[in-house]
Amino acid sequence: MRFKIFNKCIIGLVLYVISCYAVATEGLFLEGFGAISRGMGGTAASHYVGPASMMVNPATMGLSDTTGEVLLGFDLITTDISATNLGTGEKVSSSTHSHNRGPYVAPQIAFTSKVSNWTFGAGMFAQAGVGVEYGESSFLSRGDIGETGYAAGADTGLENASRLFILDIPLAASFKVNDDLSVGATLDAKWTGLNLDYLFGSKQLGSLIGDGRASGSLLGLVGTLPDPRGVHISVSKNKEVSSGVDGWGYSGRLGMAYKVTPKTNLGISYMFKSKMNDLKGNGTVTAVDGIVGNIPIEGQVRVLDFNSPAKLDVGVSHQFTDKFLVALDLSRVFWKDALKDIKVGFASDAGDVDLKLPQNAKDQTIVAIGASYAATQNLTLRAGYRQATQPFNDEGLLALIPAVLKRHATLGISYQVSKSGRFDAAYSRAFEHSMTNQSDFNTSSAVRSSIAQDNFVFGYTHSF
Repeated sequence: MRFKIFNKCIIGLVLYVISCYAVATEGLFLEGFGAISRGMGGTAASHYVGPASMMVNPATMGLSDTTGEVLLGFDLITTDISATNLGTGEKVSSSTHSHNRGPYVAPQIAFTSKVSNWTFGAGMFAQAGVGVEYGESSFLSRGDIGETGYAAGADTGLENASRLFILDIPLAASFKVNDDLSVGATLDAKWTGLNLDYLFGSKQLGSLIGDGRASGSLLGLVGTLPDPRGVHISVSKNKEVSSGVDGWGYSGRLGMAYKVTPKTNLGISYMFKSKMNDLKGNGTVTAVDGIVGNIPIEGQVRVLDFNSPAKLDVGVSHQFTDKFLVALDLSRVFWKDALKDIKVGFASDAGDVDLKLPQNAKDQTIVAIGASYAATQNLTLRAGYRQATQPFNDEGLLALIPAVLKRHATLGISYQVSKSGRFDAAYSRAFEHSMTNQSDFNTSSAVRSSIAQDNFVFGYTHSF
């Protein structure tokens, strides 16, 4: 049974990682970077969206009319998340009790500078960030008995919560080849932080053991507890940024912007799959037993190959009049290559366990359209819509985590407060989406998870 503890712990973290992929709006990417792009449905491949252009197509940095800009802003992410036990009808909604799980505030800081035909830039943006807080008294905190699932177990008083944050720090450059063509590239440092508190029932654990998805020296301790009810993993820090497990890595982008006609631009960019170091941190695994009680074990958790997928963006924009611009982006996110398996390890003085959990995610397609209208000399209005396919199967999600959002509607505004200063703001509504998980590997009872989001972006840009 000790094997169960660690095995399930590992499973917990692994599956949680999957859940993180699912929660962060369209996976591991926010639905647009910067208020200009966000207000136009996240489009940014073919038109200039301020210094945040470096987060999609760095070649478009050269489309700016200024010699340089500085952006200071932030994302405000709010979520409406719930989980429903389809066996009992019980429902729990995420709240904001603790662990800084929402609303989420994330930075948008960048600058660009032109030198002859070159434009250079650097920035710091939240690539993704979200989490849930289900507390300590819902059906998710109930240990189970054998095949009976959540309904038969006793309350454990153990927390179920999560938080994911990915920070992207790009160094960017673009070069104006001629009046029609610009090219660009970025080299990005990435930091990922993950918090997790999750209880896995014995039914889940039994399914994983039976399928041979775990290995390690702790496997010999199986069956040592008299009345196992589940395993709880806690890898969390109650800090604004610090996380239970974290790690650094890198990625990069290549981009091209081409003026097809005097009023029509074509843009193409490709972001490479990230190369992340293992996420590491200290954690506690607690075995829940109906007779012995809770048995905590301290150790180190590793999340291996936690990479952002490669992404291709193709866009076209057309300036219908001096005041009216329309943009269309088509994106392909290559999840299949990035998320075939989730690999997690747990090591302690008592031994170790490694888990390899297949996910078989599908590549994702995203279509976005946006428009902007210069209502006055100082005021610009924006609107947009984007829709994505679902890269994950229902069986690949945890009860703790909802589905990947598929539909966003957006609004935005810019106001020129001075000759060199501009205030930008945008709002995006992610419409509710639900998925149902009935896989024994990921849940002790069929659970439907639902999510909707209201996200805001505020920024001030100074031009020089």
